[in-house]
Amino acid sequence: MKAVIYCRVSTDKTEQETSLVRQRAELEKLAKECGFDVVKVIAEQASGYEADRDGVLELLALCEEGAVDALLIQDETRLGRGHARMAVLHCLKKRGVKIYSASHRGEMPLSEADEMVLSIIAIVEEYQRKIHNAKIKRGMQRAIARGYRPERNLTRRGENAGRDRIELPVEEIVRLRGSGLTFADIAATLRSFGYAASKATVHRRYQEYMDEQERR
Repeated sequence: MKAVIYCRVSTDKTEQETSLVRQRAELEKLAKECGFDVVKVIAEQASGYEADRDGVLELLALCEEGAVDALLIQDETRLGRGHARMAVLHCLKKRGVKIYSASHRGEMPLSEADEMVLSIIAIVEEYQRKIHNAKIKRGMQRAIARGYRPERNLTRRGENAGRDRIELPVEEIVRLRGSGLTFADIAATLRSFGYAASKATVHRRYQEYMDEQERR
């Protein structure tokens, strides 16, 4: 099982650096005991009340890519405090990443209160996804009424294009990404409307669009 180690201290004081070293040593020992293959060690000095920490964003990127199966932390407070902690827990649970802590010497259990909050968040997110899908469907219906034909989803670019380029609603991809959906979620949404969209293709089109905007 592949794992990532995450260590955090709340201040940038020099003496806190020893805490990061200690956390890493404890978690590397735990990883060895559990037979995990550590692919990345992330250590940062940041407030637990902030969700947009560089280390957390790197951690979540690894989870979204499917690069890790487990997260190792000293204790649950290392993930964060308050709402930030719940947001990170939700993202990890959504990706099926198991959490192991040094304080538990194994997989970290969630409290009943945490489980309840995460269930509520999941329900709200599902309804948000349904609303997004409804908006896309409404937009597609309007486009069809104006003459757009979704069955023509493959176009040839150039005489020697080689492989057909899939036509995708790039502006809709950008909008959904801005709403917080992952590339996998966006691809699944587009497939439900007949687009042969993969996560990689959606990511590529999004990046092409963003690069083009930067050049302007």
